[in-house]
Amino acid sequence: MNLAIIQLLLLIAAAFDEQSNQQDIYAKIKNGDQKAFKSFFDTHHQTLFHYLVNKGVSRESAEDLIQKAFIYIWENRAKIDEHKSLRSYLFRIAHTRMLNLFRDHGKFDENTSFSELHSQQAEPDAEIESQELNHIIEQAISAMPEKRQKVFRLCFLQEFTYKEAAGFMEVSVKTIENHMALALKDLRAALSETAKDFL
Repeated sequence: MNLAIIQLLLLIAAAFDEQSNQQDIYAKIKNGDQKAFKSFFDTHHQTLFHYLVNKGVSRESAEDLIQKAFIYIWENRAKIDEHKSLRSYLFRIAHTRMLNLFRDHGKFDENTSFSELHSQQAEPDAEIESQELNHIIEQAISAMPEKRQKVFRLCFLQEFTYKEAAGFMEVSVKTIENHMALALKDLRAALSETAKDFL
């Protein structure tokens, strides 16, 4: 297991720890708060960078795509809906620009699916690491109590907001927050234990 990947997962877990405050941050960005935008940038830059590089984008191009994605969000901040995931929107922007980059450089034809493209470009070591990570995460999730596991899958894997998950499960937002706090604690503990094996 690559230690850098473990660190990335810890960053992802930490980022989700902030979801209860995301609507406030998104509203501040919408109103032109540069400090809130910098916080959003700092939280998601590294995760997005690794996402693009793992999809076959060069490091230099990844940084360029990320910069353009964040600039687009800032320039269009008045359109932000603070009740929707700005993180998901950021990744969709970067993902679309990545596909455009591949298209413009002839990396795939229009009939090639993205999953096929990724499988063609992924190196064996990266594929093995990805499988190992998925296994570790799935083990940690499966070890959670049933309701906590369900909340985590909704909010972390399916990107439901806390409000959406609360409506889906017919519980209060506070209940979702409590389950997620415990789930993230479980996940960080599992990832930290894994990381120790590589220190």
